Amino acid sequence: MSQELERVYTINLGKVLLSPNNQRAKRAVNMVKEYARHHMKTEEIKIEESVNHQIWKRGIKHPPRKIRVRMTKTDEGFVLVSPYEKEVEETVQPTKEKKTPAVEQKPEAETKQIETSEKVKEEPTPKAKESKPKAKESKSKDTKKTASKKDKPKKKSK
Repeated sequence: MSQELERVYTINLGKVLLSPNNQRAKRAVNMVKEYARHHMKTEEIKIEESVNHQIWKRGIKHPPRKIRVRMTKTDEGFVLVSPYEKEVEETVQPTKEKKTPAVEQKPEAETKQIETSEKVKEEPTPKAKESKPKAKESKSKDTKKTASKKDKPKKKSK
């Protein structure tokens, strides 16, 4: 057995909820060991400390419902249960993506400067003039709505 056997499993720990509150995390650890024995066909199981911390993170009463682990069978004959960590493959496509933003940024910067200078000149005068008429319009609309509700006759139910 010169090669190490490695597999990734998602272990369902839902049945842990059937045990009493104060024994659930302990039961979850035992379930991980049972699962490893069954699937890796060996009796010697070692759980890494990080997997244990994952199970006990929320206390003894609230272990996770599922846990994703990597099981590795070593040459010594035992199974090491460790947390699963995705291996990320990076692919680089810099040519097309970098050229388009550089071209777009130059015209935008010029237009922003022009717009901001125009806005600064125009904004103070219209704001002062527009604020007073808007308040008057909103009041007149409110009075119209209330007047129309009063004018409608009420239907009598039989």
